[in-house]
Amino acid sequence: MVEYLKAGWTKPQLKELLSKLGLTARDVMRIRGTPAEELKLTDRNTSDEEILDAMVGHPILVERPIVLTPKGAVIARPPEKIEAIL
Repeated sequence: MVEYLKAGWTKPQLKELLSKLGLTARDVMRIRGTPAEELKLTDRNTSDEEILDAMVGHPILVERPIVLTPKGAVIARPPEKIEAIL
């Protein structure tokens, strides 16, 4: 288990995780309870690179929990999504 809210992310880590999830930075961006709107990350003109940079500085912007197993990766919302990678 990685407590990324404490440990944070690097941009390469996020890119690798997105690759495993098959998602974009925008897809995994958490908006509620974060500074996403204040940072103007919800604007459609904001690039994935800009979102990734913001996620490095503000780990709370990454949706959670993310579960990784040898069979794959999912954002476990709802929790039943985990069954597909067990």
